[in-house]
Amino acid sequence: MVWEAWFVIAVVAAMLIALAKEVAPPDLLVLLALLVIVAVGEVQSAQAPVPAPGVEAPPLRLPTATQAIAEFGNVGLITVGALFVVVAGLMQTGATTILTEPLLGRPKTLLSAQLRLLLPVSVASAFLNNTPIVAMFMPVVTDICKRANLSPSKLFLPMAYSATLGGVCTIIGTSTNIVVNDRLPAAMKFGLFDITWVGLPCAAAGVAYLMIFSRKLLPDRRPAISLSDDPRQYTVGMIVQEGGPLVGRTVEEAGLRHLPGLFLVEIERAGEVIPAVGPQAKLHQNDHLVFVGIVESVVDLRKTRGLLPATDQMFKLDAPTTQRRLIEAVVSGRCPLVGKTIREGRFRSTYNAAVLAVARDGQRIAGKIGDIVLETGDTLLLEAHTDFVAQQRNSNDFYLVSHVENSAPPRHDRARIALITLLAMVAIAAFGDGKYMLPAALGAAVIMVLAKCCTSAEARESIDLSVLITIAASLGIGRALETSGAADAIAQSLIGLAGESPWVQLGIVYFLTLVLTELITNNTAAVLMLPLTLSTVQQLGVSYKPFVIAVMMAASCGFATPFGYQTNLMVYGPGGYKFADYLRIGIPLDIIMMIVCIAIAPFVFPFH
Repeated sequence: MVWEAWFVIAVVAAMLIALAKEVAPPDLLVLLALLVIVAVGEVQSAQAPVPAPGVEAPPLRLPTATQAIAEFGNVGLITVGALFVVVAGLMQTGATTILTEPLLGRPKTLLSAQLRLLLPVSVASAFLNNTPIVAMFMPVVTDICKRANLSPSKLFLPMAYSATLGGVCTIIGTSTNIVVNDRLPAAMKFGLFDITWVGLPCAAAGVAYLMIFSRKLLPDRRPAISLSDDPRQYTVGMIVQEGGPLVGRTVEEAGLRHLPGLFLVEIERAGEVIPAVGPQAKLHQNDHLVFVGIVESVVDLRKTRGLLPATDQMFKLDAPTTQRRLIEAVVSGRCPLVGKTIREGRFRSTYNAAVLAVARDGQRIAGKIGDIVLETGDTLLLEAHTDFVAQQRNSNDFYLVSHVENSAPPRHDRARIALITLLAMVAIAAFGDGKYMLPAALGAAVIMVLAKCCTSAEARESIDLSVLITIAASLGIGRALETSGAADAIAQSLIGLAGESPWVQLGIVYFLTLVLTELITNNTAAVLMLPLTLSTVQQLGVSYKPFVIAVMMAASCGFATPFGYQTNLMVYGPGGYKFADYLRIGIPLDIIMMIVCIAIAPFVFPFH
């Protein structure tokens, strides 16, 4: 190998060690590794001799800054960024709940949650691109973890892995299969379900492994402070919407029983108070539900379809719904409304804000919101224009004013538009074997904003830059491994050592493709290995089918690092994972996939 190849290998090895030791955040380490390679590439480019007229300049083996930046415009990267916006639209309208609740229900245990989540995700990914599947289910996993008090780290990675496993069951399930199949000669192309005979047993073995071992191998990472430790206990009233989706359902079925840090105290119905509400109590239209709990769960309650705030003051606010947020404000001793009820003080008219709940020393405040007499130190949960904080920050009326995170009022009236947009995106993406994934995702993102499923500000906030930077920098490093000759040299050397045994050669092909997938990108690994594999097949005089399927499987099933597939990176932050978590659960899964594939492929598609 040339020195450039050794240099890139050394940088990648140092990066992996730093990731394993958690020296710095992953996006910073991967970007730093790329910058080191690019810096040397720029020096090499500057010192390259100018070729004589008519003589072609020798290719540079290390990427320059221009070439590295080009990876930040990668189709897959832009697709992931657009999908973040699509998910924001689904979340802000409550469409994710409509779409997944009938399928997933409301699991109470980790095993139940995994059963309800992993199987549907893997089945859907067999026919749809797994990246939007993971993007769509991420907020669903967050909701399940909050309601069932489960650790996100126990569900996010198994969900992403299940999407990958489902994707290998058909030719259109993952972009890797499509890329490999497109590069085969016309007479050698695979049909839609040809790979299923190998992919389905591999997926079944993988999902079974996740169901059995992920609960032990993945960490239980929860917030350091329990939700129940929050001293601000709000009393909030909600009305069951007339003709809404909660009418006739029990408290348990409505999902109002196990909200973290929130307790349903009583139901007021036609002047009658029903205390100690049981899980099987049925909800009637116009029921007044009284909850006591923390602000995070009140926000979730506010976003529940079929529930409306008990106060009608919010409907009289002089601000569009899209420009409102929930705000916490602590009443000062100088506030002119101290000693008056909220109604007497005309709070809405004075501040253009509606009081949704009041917290006072962790005590429950009985009565309607408008009848509460304000006291110094009361913490008010308000719905107001986004400018309220800026207007009142220096006011003597409040000690403290702050926005509540992720508190935009729900846009349930836009849920149908969001769902139609999602289904249209999936249909367009599936058409043409996934070639239209990027325009479909970009179009859906634009529609979500234009149709006011989410605001432009919410769309920008939803894009996780750390994930995008990590993916882009990983693509740049993969390009360096390819152009420096490191990947090709290693592959040819190891294949040359395998001898004439087709079984050994098949194992080497799978192993090499897997290693390249873990270090660079899945599609790059497949593109690099396919010509080497076809050359090996020709020399051995055996069938190409088991070898090509091994390349497809190994290039898709990289589970031991965050870089094995872009969906692995998408759940890195939300799941609170560390590099070692991927190694712990991913290496055994890699081995299982390799054994099952190598054992089955030659029997389904014999060597001779």
